[in-house]
Amino acid sequence: MDILQLKDKNIVVMGVANERSIAWGIAKKLLEVGANVIFTYRKERSKGKIEKVLADYTEHKTAVIECDVNSDESISKAFTQIGEQFGVIHGIVHSVAFAHAEDLKNRFVETSREGYAFAQDTSAYSLIAVAKAALPYMTEGASIVTMSYLGGQRVLEGYNVMGVAKAALESAMKYLASDLGSEGIRVNAISAGAIRTLAAKGVPSFNTALHKIEELSPLKRNTNQEEVADMTLVMLSNLSRGVTGETIYVDSGYNIMG
Repeated sequence: MDILQLKDKNIVVMGVANERSIAWGIAKKLLEVGANVIFTYRKERSKGKIEKVLADYTEHKTAVIECDVNSDESISKAFTQIGEQFGVIHGIVHSVAFAHAEDLKNRFVETSREGYAFAQDTSAYSLIAVAKAALPYMTEGASIVTMSYLGGQRVLEGYNVMGVAKAALESAMKYLASDLGSEGIRVNAISAGAIRTLAAKGVPSFNTALHKIEELSPLKRNTNQEEVADMTLVMLSNLSRGVTGETIYVDSGYNIMG
């Protein structure tokens, strides 16, 4: 019995940088359960990497579409294209975040105005912009899942402006959940534990965080790409139909510890 009921559903996955990305872990699982996966990319080199990993999935229905989340025009064009090609959007995985390296390395008090605005625009506002562009095609109800991190709730060394952006993202997720609920659209966040990804490399205290989670979390280990992907599939599926506006932690329980 297919309890996930994601076969032939059209799911947009945003933010695959390479095969170590959390977004790729999710996309891979979606392909395995028979979903149609639409990938969006920002830079040409990401497109190449996505096409390379998709070489093993030629029998699946996929698309790779350009979408720069810092441009309303690009977002609108991307979702119009998705709508024309697939008709209905059943789910969106928003795994997009970025901050300037100097705003992570410097003291938080030194965060530049431009750096703050850019981190917010890319990491938090993009969720709102994407939901708006996708809305005309989410006609059968849908599930939007965004990726957060504990640094949005607590001060984590070296996370700085990204933590503030994640706090804004989680708040935006709740307001979107409230706004779109009457149309059968659910919006949730997954707060993943520390995982070795391209994005994680930019956080100076990353290795320390990994050791700390192993030591202090209830499960005494770190999480991985696969565990985050499994929970994301649950949140995209009918199994979580009664859940919206929530931040789900997939971090071996680390967030509950004092």
